[in-house]
Amino acid sequence: MASETPLPPLGSVLIVGVGASLGTGAAIARRFARAGHPILIAGRNGEKLSETYAELKAIGANVAMAVGDGSVAEDAQRFVAEAQALAPLAVAIHNAGSNNPAPFLKVSQARFEGHWREHTLGGFQTAQASIPAFLEQGFGTLIFTGASGSLRGKANFSPFAAAKAGLRALSQSLAREFGPQNIHVAHVIIDGGIHGERLLTLAPQWAEQRGPDGMLNVEAIAEAYYMLHMQQRSAWTQELDLRPWSETF
Repeated sequence: MASETPLPPLGSVLIVGVGASLGTGAAIARRFARAGHPILIAGRNGEKLSETYAELKAIGANVAMAVGDGSVAEDAQRFVAEAQALAPLAVAIHNAGSNNPAPFLKVSQARFEGHWREHTLGGFQTAQASIPAFLEQGFGTLIFTGASGSLRGKANFSPFAAAKAGLRALSQSLAREFGPQNIHVAHVIIDGGIHGERLLTLAPQWAEQRGPDGMLNVEAIAEAYYMLHMQQRSAWTQELDLRPWSETF
């Protein structure tokens, strides 16, 4: 487990940023559900969330869903409360991934601020809502989903890169502050295209162009998140980068 302290083996898992079944958030939910954890999936798109919820129920998962905006404090606190109603909160994951690239001089303040709200502020709200529960029970795992933009700002990606870099810095600050209090804070850099609904819809040619295993498999990503939670605390990972074997970096 994430600590030597005896933990409830089936604590609840909150995943903020769940959409379509063929997506990272849904895959993470499936992985933790297979281990027996109660799951609370949360997201802004009620239709997609409902479909993923139904699929999880169909495989026997102990799952609940909550529609809301993770960048809003009241919604983030509600997500945690509903997860806690299932079982003591063991894991909170902030998994926002939206990106809307554009030339810098065509980026409006609203677009820039929207990226910041979803990624940076959303991570902040998830952390502020979940950490008090972790402190009260003496353990917890908090994971943030990052991206290539967490490390470098590409042309036309200024809002996304600024937001993801901010999230990365937030994760480092929280790890240093709360790691000594037995809370494992990790940041996962997804460095490559994800074989999921969003990218396959926007660029269906990618899978063929990249070849076998040339895109990140969502189930493989989910396995890495589960591994982070299961790490023994004498060897915690703060930052993990994931990319396909053929990806240049």
